[in-house]
Amino acid sequence: MILDFGNGFFLRQATDADHPALRMVCLKTGDAGEDATAREDDPNLIGQIYAVPYQVFEPDFAFVIDNPSGVAGYLLGAFNTAAFYDRLATNWYPALQRGVADPGPDASGWQGSDWARHRIHHPALAIPPALSAYPSHGHIDLLPQARGKGIGRQCITLLESRLADAGSTGLWLEVHPRNHKALRFYANLGYRPSPALEPSENAIYVVKRFAGAG
Repeated sequence: MILDFGNGFFLRQATDADHPALRMVCLKTGDAGEDATAREDDPNLIGQIYAVPYQVFEPDFAFVIDNPSGVAGYLLGAFNTAAFYDRLATNWYPALQRGVADPGPDASGWQGSDWARHRIHHPALAIPPALSAYPSHGHIDLLPQARGKGIGRQCITLLESRLADAGSTGLWLEVHPRNHKALRFYANLGYRPSPALEPSENAIYVVKRFAGAG
């Protein structure tokens, strides 16, 4: 146990045995923070993109929020986003690509999880130059039973501390524009939308420099 949140909830290091739970949490928070189960025809793909590789390639910054009923969330980080993306391109996506067909570029014909299949074959691994001052990035997703307890705030504070202690100067997170609760949550923790990046239809980047960063 790393943090005891009380009421049976606690943070611990994620292991490879948690991969099914990581995929489950990612699915159930995958629609701008809400349950994406009804949208996806392959419930595993979203987690294979956005959750599991962090435990595989950044295990020191991969945690789950657990309780007696099971995993109720995760906290994931990448210390060096560029290096992490390089590992994904070389050691992660090629295997996924062999398991799914590319649905093609015409999004008007996509159904179910075709968006994820397309993302697997055309991963978004370019880092906007405006994020160069924030070398690390992270993800946090909580199921409803873990929300409203102060768990998210403690998790982000821990991730910031661990990344700063490892030498990072800043952190960014990608938030869906419809996820207003998440945007308010990050704003309350001192994160601001990157002024050099216009929000897109699917993403707002919120950023924070760590105290003491040059």
